[in-house]
This record gives sequence, structure tokens and C-alpha cells, in this order.
Amino acid sequence: MKEKIDSPKATQALYKEIGIVNTRDMLGKALAGNYAVPAYNFNNMEQLQAIVTGCVESDSPFILQVSSGARKYANQTLLRWMSKGAVEMIRDMGSNLRFALHLDHGDTFDLCKSCIETGFSSVMIDGSHHSFEENIELTRRVVEYAHQYDVTVEGELGVLSGIEDDVQAAHSVYTQPGDVEKFVQRTGVDSLAISIGTSHGAYKFKAAQCERNEQGILVPPPLRFDILEEIERRIPGFPIVLHGASSVIPKYVNMINQFGGKLDDAVGIPNEQLRKAARSAVCKINIDSDGRLAMTALIRKTFAENPSEFDPRKYLGPARDELKRMIMEKNRDVLGSAGRGKDSAE
Repeated sequence: MKEKIDSPKATQALYKEIGIVNTRDMLGKALAGNYAVPAYNFNNMEQLQAIVTGCVESDSPFILQVSSGARKYANQTLLRWMSKGAVEMIRDMGSNLRFALHLDHGDTFDLCKSCIETGFSSVMIDGSHHSFEENIELTRRVVEYAHQYDVTVEGELGVLSGIEDDVQAAHSVYTQPGDVEKFVQRTGVDSLAISIGTSHGAYKFKAAQCERNEQGILVPPPLRFDILEEIERRIPGFPIVLHGASSVIPKYVNMINQFGGKLDDAVGIPNEQLRKAARSAVCKINIDSDGRLAMTALIRKTFAENPSEFDPRKYLGPARDELKRMIMEKNRDVLGSAGRGKDSAE
């Protein structure tokens, strides 16, 4: 028995009225085009401005991601209007880009339901901390509800270690390729997040897991492309998602440390490995920590160089501009999504 929304107001038309899209066509075109759609997390206006302008100026499709914590921080009603504002901003810039508004790491049916009812066009239900059967049951329940309203659903198999926002786990558990066919068939999900060695947060790997190169820089262990290739073989043509895929860009880490921060041995996923993944079945790559690091680095720099500054525009403005530059570089050099704007346009 499918669970239905009681109010006729809270239907699939809600997100369509905002002017956004779900991820189905977007990820399908990325899969066919051997690139990945960037999914950028945001919490405030400056991050939203940077994401929108960076993607418009690089002509890249994109997904706006909101975690449970960010939704509480920004306010669920305001988020809907921020999304509508982003749509109008894109039009004012002369672009036809369309984006999805996606719940990142939803952990309960009720949270996913609430997001669907307030205008999200895509949700992730993360049942990876449950047993395999419980994960299937929870994911299937969300899928059945969401698909009534043409909202797409991302599921997860495997566990990523690390801490980021409301998401935390002490140890990684690689996705077992033998589980993916059954999971996809029994749940009906539209995309699948897998664990092949990425991790949440700025400290993705312990120093003991890494090697140091001649310059003394930590080099993380490579991603498990063998697992990815076996998953591709078992579910060919199915959209795969990478979480915890920030590069933890060294220039931002160094800048933060230079201006009073303390990020010792922070290390992320090398760009060349992410680009390799983006040429495969991975057609959505999540980026959160890199955006936080870019903004924090520029804010610290501004305060260090101008300690009497107290106008938020004077320190948030440079941080926003740096985030935009980072986003354009990611789209062009890492994900391969720059110039693919037509794939999300009306």
C-alpha cells in the first residue's frame, strides 16, 4: 500500500512550480556523456550565489544539496524561496540551466517525506547503517512515496567513514558488488551511492593510511576502482554516486593554517582519481568540504590582513568569489561538466 500525501498542495507540482527538475534526465545524460554532475552543498546565501554563478559561467548542470542540518540552519520555508530565487537569478543571467534541489543523507522516511512536501525534487535515503534487508525496506518505502510525485531517490550501499555535518561513522565498509543488483531491483532507486574509498570531511584518511611523497605531502590510498568496475558490470547503465569526494585542496588548507587555523594532515581525494571516476558510471559527485575550506580560507585571510573589519560583506564577499572560482575549476577540470549546460536546459 503506497503512502500518499494528504494535501493536494503538497504534490509533484510543488517543485515544478519552483522551476527546478529532478535528477533522472540530468544523470542519464551525464552517464552517456562520460562526465559527472556536481552536487554542491550549501547553507547560506553566499554559498548559493557562488554555486549559481560558478555553474552558469562554466555552463554546467548542477545539483543543490541540503543536509538535514543545513535545512534546520537555513529554515525549510526559506530554502524553497532561495531555490526559487536561484531559478530567477539564472534567468536574469541569460541562461536556461535547470537544477535539482536534493536532500543529502536523509536518514528517516519522515524527513524525506517532509522534503518532498516542501519542494525538493530529489531525496537521498541513507539506510546504510541498517542491515541489508532493513536498508532495502526503508529505501523501497521512500521510493514508492517519492515516485508518486516524480521525485527521484538516491540510495546507499556501503558506509563512508568520517564526519561532515550530521553524518559520521568511525569505519568505512566497502560496497559489496554482489548486493547491488538485488538492492536496485527490490528498491526501485534512481541512483546508488557506493563506498569505494572516499570519506566525509577534511580528514578523509588517517596519516597511517597514507604515504608521504618526496615533498612530505600525504598521499592517500587509491580508490577501489576494481569495486566500481564490478558494480558497473552488474548494473550496466545505472547512475552511480560518490559521496565524500572533496579534494581537500592544499592551497586552502595551507591558507587556513597560515592565518591562524589548525588543519594538520588534512587530505582528500586526488583530482585525477575523481576525473577517472567521472568518466565511468559515476555521474554525480558530492562536494561539501572543499567549499567550506575555500570560504574559511578567504575569511581568515581577510581578518588577518584587516583585523578591524566588521562588515560581513567585506569578508563574505571575497569568500563567495573564491568559492565561485573553485566551482568553475571543479566543473572544468575534475568533473568534466563545464559546457554541458544544454543537458539540463528546458
